[in-house]
Amino acid sequence: MKAAVLHAPNQPLTIEDVALEKPKAREVLLRTAFAGLCHSDLHFMEGLYPTPTPCVLGHESAAVVEAVGEGVTYVKMGDHVITCLSVFCGTCPQCVTGHPNLCENTDVKMPPGAAHRMTWKGGQHMNQFLNLSSFGEQMLVHENSMVKIDSDIPLDRAALVGCGVMTGVGAVFNAAKVEPGSTVAVIGCGGVGLSAVNGAALAGAARIIAIDRVVSKLELAKELGATDTLNVSNADPVEMVKEMTGGGVHFSFEALGTKATAEQSFQMLRPGGTATIIGMVPFGVKIELHGYDFLRDRKIQGTAMGGNRFRVDMPRLLDLWRQGRLKLDHLISGRIKLADINEGFAALKSGAPVRQVIDFAA
Repeated sequence: MKAAVLHAPNQPLTIEDVALEKPKAREVLLRTAFAGLCHSDLHFMEGLYPTPTPCVLGHESAAVVEAVGEGVTYVKMGDHVITCLSVFCGTCPQCVTGHPNLCENTDVKMPPGAAHRMTWKGGQHMNQFLNLSSFGEQMLVHENSMVKIDSDIPLDRAALVGCGVMTGVGAVFNAAKVEPGSTVAVIGCGGVGLSAVNGAALAGAARIIAIDRVVSKLELAKELGATDTLNVSNADPVEMVKEMTGGGVHFSFEALGTKATAEQSFQMLRPGGTATIIGMVPFGVKIELHGYDFLRDRKIQGTAMGGNRFRVDMPRLLDLWRQGRLKLDHLISGRIKLADINEGFAALKSGAPVRQVIDFAA
């Protein structure tokens, strides 16, 4: 199969011939239909997070089942699925206490470099990324890394739910538990941030302030439920939010992954407020906060993939899409070929696109 390979940080991805093993026990061979270009992949491409190389990146995808290994009962050939990096075992302490996204079983949720499912150039080991590697024409994965969906759901929309939408909406519902009538600020209006905006609207927030520097993204935020927008190209978002709300918001969401915006998300809280960090702050970077600001019950927290229970949450999100309440169509800014992946990431780095998807049939 053809796949986009990362050989080292800060180098272009190369399209290579990569071989997959045959499905073993509880493994599933998938034909990738669509894969989203996510900032998380870009973090690894730029060396902000370490991962073994060479590696096939990609983690937000929808696919069709081509073959199953021994013992697989959840899916069969021809099923349509959304993949998820939150692969789970179902039996570890995290799974049985309702936190499958934090599964501790390394036999299922393999650490980087542990999976031996791909080879290239005469049998050399190719690393799998986040137990998926969506930037390839096929994926060989554990059966607990996917959720079945109805065959009439467009797979390009479904792919978005595999990471960005689940992360943004899940942060609102599962991590922060936004209350009806509350005030919300979302910093960063890419695919994840816009999904948090949409999620806050679904949760009944009375005021949703979308914060970004790109006018087109702020306009899109209004379509997804933002009541207010702030262009902070030359402004302090903390002071602006406090002025708009008379003291700060009940809930803030940071969806960019920078030190400055993470600190701002906490600083714009009113007493009793909660800041949720969704973006991936670069590995090794520390966030600095004033201890005094915690005295009035302000909180800051992180969330892994929106605290999802993806086999329950993702079908529910697709039901909301069917009802017209969850906006997926608005998020796709372009469809590209696998061969154009480097140009796609260059565009993503510019900040202009919301979500580009690789169409493997193109």
